[in-house]
Amino acid sequence: MKTKITSFLTAAVLSVLALANSSFAEAEPGFYDKDHIRGFVSFGTDFRIMHDDFQSYVNHLAFVKGGHTVSTDEGDVFYSGGKMKYNTFDDYYLGLHAIFGAQYKQFQTWIDMNFMPTQISERPSNTYKAYAEDGSYMKFPLYDVKWYSYGADWMFGWKLFGENTFINLIPAVGFGFNLINIHFASNFEVTDLNGGETYNFRNRYYSAMATTVNSELEGRLEFDHLALGVYVGYRFVRYNELSVEGKELVNTEYIGDDTDNNGDTFFLGLRLTWIFHSDWQTKQENKL
Repeated sequence: MKTKITSFLTAAVLSVLALANSSFAEAEPGFYDKDHIRGFVSFGTDFRIMHDDFQSYVNHLAFVKGGHTVSTDEGDVFYSGGKMKYNTFDDYYLGLHAIFGAQYKQFQTWIDMNFMPTQISERPSNTYKAYAEDGSYMKFPLYDVKWYSYGADWMFGWKLFGENTFINLIPAVGFGFNLINIHFASNFEVTDLNGGETYNFRNRYYSAMATTVNSELEGRLEFDHLALGVYVGYRFVRYNELSVEGKELVNTEYIGDDTDNNGDTFFLGLRLTWIFHSDWQTKQENKL
């Protein structure tokens, strides 16, 4: 999984760098002038409102419960999971962004790498009671239930009001990937319905990957090198099934079909951009 993500991000970044340097080196004369390409970097933060199905998806998966099998001299004893008083996750979170891109006249392309702070539902106690059929119980460890996501989008935008105007609107669309990571409440045992194999959650994060389509509109004030933008948009995300210990969790008795693998968010944010001078601009300044 990490290899696929690294390969995608490497290819995308190299493509942007190629645009900023020599991607059109063999194009027809007059198609473009590479001396007019400007690189830029941006840092932003936004308020992400989760689609109702996204909030349902996170809370449905993160608080999945199983049981516990304990081996004794008399044989295996199964203890079913008891009640756990966790707080469910809200329908919003903070998004953080680092952007690296290039601009040629009014056209822009960039890689938007997005992150978020880990969302935590703290454990109500260190252990909880799970009961066997005979009424006996045992205590099993509890962990904080946590989730976070990160990803990258390759974006393409157009400056509607010209290349270097003080006020501008920049619609953009792009595609990419996202990864959601979930840490469960305890070392639950679940059974794969396809093969009947049982396995246990471990004290670690489990991940699901998604393809994304991202769209946004930025309103920008540009002061030569420095630009300040406000942007809104919508990010369409559909996750693969969450895999736990090599098995898809959807194939267990604890997951039904009552939620989609939806990761859609509406967002509103602020962005600070530093735009480098093109080679042509640098040459003009050196002549002065």
